[in-house]
Parts: sequence; C-alpha cells; structure tokens
Amino acid sequence: MTLPDTPPRPAGTDRTFQVDLRGLVDLLSHHLYSSPRVYLRELLQNAVDALTARRGLEPAAPADAFGIRLYADGRVVRVEDDGVGLTESDVHTFLATIGRSSKRADQIAEQRADFIGQFGIGLLSCFLVADEIHVLSRSARTPDAPTVEWRGRGDGSYSVRTLPSSARPRPGTTVTLTPRADAGEWTRPAQVHELARHFGSLLRHPVTFDDGAGGTGGPGAPVNPEPAPWTRTYPTPGARSRALAAYGGEIFGFTPLDTIELDLPAVGLKGIACVLPEAVPAGRRHGHRVHVKGMLLSEQAEEILPEWAFFVRCVVDAESLRPTASRESLYEDDTLAAVRDALAERLRAWIARAAASDPDLLARFLQAHHLAVKSLAVHDDEILRMLLPWLPFETTDGHSTLDEFARTHRTVLVTSSVEEFRQVAAIASAAGLGVVNGGYTYDRELVHRLPEIRPEVTVADLDPATLTAHLDPVDRETELAAAAYLAVARDALAVFDCDVALRTFHPASAPALLVDSREARHERTRSQLAREQDGGLWGDILGALRQEAPRAQLILNQLNPLVRTAVTIDEPELARTSAEALYGQAAMLSRRPLRPAESSLINRSFLDLLAHALRKDS
Repeated sequence: MTLPDTPPRPAGTDRTFQVDLRGLVDLLSHHLYSSPRVYLRELLQNAVDALTARRGLEPAAPADAFGIRLYADGRVVRVEDDGVGLTESDVHTFLATIGRSSKRADQIAEQRADFIGQFGIGLLSCFLVADEIHVLSRSARTPDAPTVEWRGRGDGSYSVRTLPSSARPRPGTTVTLTPRADAGEWTRPAQVHELARHFGSLLRHPVTFDDGAGGTGGPGAPVNPEPAPWTRTYPTPGARSRALAAYGGEIFGFTPLDTIELDLPAVGLKGIACVLPEAVPAGRRHGHRVHVKGMLLSEQAEEILPEWAFFVRCVVDAESLRPTASRESLYEDDTLAAVRDALAERLRAWIARAAASDPDLLARFLQAHHLAVKSLAVHDDEILRMLLPWLPFETTDGHSTLDEFARTHRTVLVTSSVEEFRQVAAIASAAGLGVVNGGYTYDRELVHRLPEIRPEVTVADLDPATLTAHLDPVDRETELAAAAYLAVARDALAVFDCDVALRTFHPASAPALLVDSREARHERTRSQLAREQDGGLWGDILGALRQEAPRAQLILNQLNPLVRTAVTIDEPELARTSAEALYGQAAMLSRRPLRPAESSLINRSFLDLLAHALRKDS
C-alpha cells in the first residue's frame, strides 16, 4: 500500500505568533492566579529553585551558606538570592520566552523533581503589581562571570546588557520591582513581610526581611526562624504531642481533639492532621494546608484527603506532589491518588488505636463525629466491625449504641424514615418492640449490617403490617357496638384514602395512631394526578406508573377514655366531626408535613366541636 505524498506547503513566509503581554497578564490575574499577592510567592519560588540548583553545584557548602533576602520600603520590592544565577544566554532563553522554564533545561534535567516551578510563567506574575521588572544576575557556573541586567516591561519589550562582575559581587539573582500606585495593598513593607511569612514559613533555606527602617525585627529579621515542628526533636513523646497540637492550633485557630502525625517517606510527605473538636455538617470538606518543598501551595487543598475525612484538617509538606500551573492546587495524578489512599489509611489506624487503647478519646471523638465515622463504616468493613457497636442511634429506648440496644432486643426493627419512626416510637416502645430510627444518613444501611458483627441479632424493616400485628384486637361485642361509628369515620376519611380500625394498645393516653408510609402517600398522590389528567399524555404516563398502594390506617385506641366515648356517639354529624378531629390530632403527632386538605380539616373539626360545645352549654 502506497501512502499519498504529503501535499506541498503553500508558498509564503513563515511567521511566529505575536503575544499581547498586557492581555496575557490580564488573563493570568483573572483566571490563573487567585490574587496579585502570588507575585511574592513566585519570586520566592524562583529563588528557592535557584538555591537548589546552586546546592547541586556545591554540595559541600555549609548549610547556611546560601539564602534569600527580601527588602521592601514602600518604593521598591527586592528579592535577592545566592542561587545558581543566569548567563546572558540564559536570560535571552528563559526570561524573554513565555512558557520556557530553566527547570526544563538539559543541564539540570536530572534535578527537575527538586524544583517547585516548571512552567516558565512565574515571573509574569510580577506584572500584576509592577510595570517593569529589573533583574540582575550572575552565574555561579562560570568563574568570573559578568553580571547580566535584564529589564522587562509590561508592554512586551525588554532590554539586556552586560555589566562588570562588580555590579553583583557574588553569584545569584536580584529581582527589583517598582510597584504601581494601585498595587500598594500588596507591596507595603508590612504586607510584604506578612506574605513572606505566609508563603515561606517552612522553607528550608534561610529567608530574611528588611524594611529599611529597622521595623519588623530590624535588618535581616528571619522570616522562617524555626523549621517545621515535625522535623524537630523533643525530650519526650508528650512534649512532641503538645508541640504539634500547639502548632495545629496556631495554624487553624482551634484546639485539636487530637493530633495525628503523618509520615509518607515514599513521597517525602510529613505533617499533621488535627481532629476537629466539634461536629461539622455532613459532606462539608475543609481545605487543607499543603506545602511543596516548604513553599505554601494552598490553604484549601481538598483533594489531599477522601471525602469522608471531613473531621480533620491537615497541614503537610511534600516533596513529590505536582502543583498545577498556578501553583495553587495539586495536579490530579497517580501519585496524588496514592497519597490520598495512604493518608486515609493513617486516619483509619488512628481510629483503630483509639478504639483499642483510649476509650475516653474514642467516646469524645464519636460524640462529635459519629456521622463521619458512619460514612466511613458504610464502605470500610474493618471500621464497621470495630466501631458499629459503639455508634449512637436514635431508638425506642432513647439514644443508645447498637451494642446496648441489641442486649435487650434480639429482633431489631428499623424504619426507613424519621417520619415513620416518630409515628410509631411511643406505641412500639409500649408494645415492647425494639425500633431504630433509620431515617438519618447511613443509619438504616448500618443497622442492617449489625448481624455481621452480632450473629445472634435479627434485623428487619418495620412496616405498618408489622406494627399493627402487635396491637391487640378488641372483643367481638365491643367491635359490633362501635360498627356504626367506624362506618361514619371511614366515610369521613375516605377523601384521604384512610381506613379506620379499633384496637387496644399502650400507652392508653394515645387516642389514635395514624399508620402511613411516605411511599404509599406518593403513590396515592400520583394516582390522584393521573385521574385529574385523564386522557392526556401526562395522565397516560402517570397511569402507567400507578401501583396498588396500601391505604393509610387510623387506629383508634379502645383503652383511651375519649375514644370509648366517641364510639358511642349516635349523632352522625358529631360522629363525623369527632373522627376528623382524631385523624387531625394523629396526623399532627406523626410530625410529617400536613397537606392543605388536612390543615383545613383540623381547623374545621376544631371549630365544629367548639360550636357543638357552646350549643350544648346554652
């Protein structure tokens, strides 16, 4: 098979794309970077990478031989480093070409993983606060290298010239910005110092700051005077725990319930997870503070932990995680996925350790974060076996753990909604039934898994038939005597698809019980809509979906004095009104939302009974 020849290129002159630098800077400021304040982070990042490269050239140099110096006096902002520096060729290649990074150069390709920035756009962030960037650099790779000056302007132009080596006596780079008038918020001396501490507090190279007036600690005041707390040595484990907790409290503004130390040597990650002392809404994910090689990347990095771990906030420093181009979040790759899984395993191990050796800590943790643990137990069999017996649930015996509840109820019934539990709780408790409220998130699914841990326990869903089967029937004579009243009541409540029955149950103070399910109500509503739309397309669709739904049931309690009086009423209208009133009272006790027709019935029956009482008195 012969491939066709490549068509010839049309005649003409090849041209390069033109870049509107002002438009590109506007794009960066509004879409890539979250705030102009990142300019200082980018300058610090470039300085740190230059120091890393210099260290590769001179590995035997003392630890404090190279550093970073910041200066801001309100007129200029200057960042000076003792890094590897740039030659004139480097300046043309890297500073004047957008998207080309010195960290990709062949001469340091083998060190690429040691650098924070690899995209070649960081220096552009300086145009967010200044119209001109002035760079003085002297290379450490060549003895007696000259100093190279580069000036880049916001209109896209730049100039380069070579100066004597005396213009910068030592190798390294100095970047100077003259802030615009509208950038004062980010370039004032106090703000520059604060930004330096914010982004660089965990940098491994010494960073100092000078405001030219002896403020903020005087000339050469350290920005990062102490290393990360997890890298220090402490006299005792207790002292270490207290120091880590104090650091977490300083960073996040709360006293942790406990502090979990994180260490993943494979990716060079160290840090702490602080357990929140109070519950948080389900699904609400806190941002975590992530540093990459000491530089603060993000304070809102949700992706570092799985969704269920919303009971902790982390601060970590990692070597092998990849930042995105904006360096404000993490690149989603296999490494990040592996780190997320490994950190999740550390949290599981902490829960297991608390369950095995610190019941007081476990109790305080579950009191605040039982919902988070339930979400974890649904998907994690180990946590399920370990903690399910200790998790609190709402039951007919009050709030109780499943372990306590199963001791007195070998058959555990669970409702499908909070509404159903509230309907039956008092009656079921009096009847000796053990019912758990399964309406809350995860609860029903977890209760059904109880036999996996307690094989002697049986779990079943509670439905209306199960409950009514535990209510005692009345004798035949009593039911015959109440037949006329029950017929009137059924007729009055037919509009609600509700049947009426007479039973005896405790507590005797409850005159009636309305047994109904949400699914049955929805089916009746659908059927009603289908009837109203009879003949139309929507009516045909609803009719096709229609199922035979069980009717609601109003169960009157023969043990209640009011009911015993009501069933003897021989006035049809009064009997009808009393049945409507009993239905309305039972509907309100169920705590479900009332339909408009039910609200109207309650008001009407109350007024009718009041009118009857007044006529009787008169």
